[in-house]
Amino acid sequence: MESAVFAIKVFEFVLLIFSLSFHECSHAWMASRLGDQTARLQGRVTLNPIYHIDPVGSLIIPALIIFGPLIGFSMFSGVLIGWAKPTPVITRNFTRIRRDDNLTTLAGPASNLILAVAAVLILLFVDHFIPNGRQVVVFTMRGLLLPNANSSVQAIVLLGIAAVQINLALLVFNLLPIPPLDGSHLLRNVLPYSAVQSYDRIPVWVSWILMFVVGGYIMSLFLGPAFAIVSAILTRG
Repeated sequence: MESAVFAIKVFEFVLLIFSLSFHECSHAWMASRLGDQTARLQGRVTLNPIYHIDPVGSLIIPALIIFGPLIGFSMFSGVLIGWAKPTPVITRNFTRIRRDDNLTTLAGPASNLILAVAAVLILLFVDHFIPNGRQVVVFTMRGLLLPNANSSVQAIVLLGIAAVQINLALLVFNLLPIPPLDGSHLLRNVLPYSAVQSYDRIPVWVSWILMFVVGGYIMSLFLGPAFAIVSAILTRG
């Protein structure tokens, strides 16, 4: 059982790295489509994690959250957060700077929403078209493994649920209006000039506190109801 739990956590870690890479690739792709080739020229329009991972945000922090409970260490109340290297964007290359900057910013969270929806669709397919799929999904949603279930189906369901959880968490986390998260770019674009000057002077250490303390609390408020909706969709009769 311990080896199975460890394997699941490894899959979660790999899924997180992929989701972060997809997120940043989406920023880079949208910026390129709107006229700024900075990220494309740096090779950032790719799913290759080598071009996106941040040692702290993509590896250390997520590893502590995912694997920490195995050794009795828990942080952020099980809320999985992480980030990759920021995608370089030069807004003066855009035709309509504010609009195009917002679209480029929103491309990241939108990519996580797409991955979460895709995972739900896969789970719905298993639920409706795979023998005993409904039981596997229901048991797994409750944190249980269905005895004698097809191992391939069980693995797909485990990965699907993990993909939903991870990408919903990344979606909410990145929309927080805390520098340097995506939400801060959106907020900055609607603030008056005088307020932008003050906003840009928020110290880095304040941003870290807001992300890990306030951000973790806000995420827990949103993620519980969001996953409850997903659970209702997947387990309804």
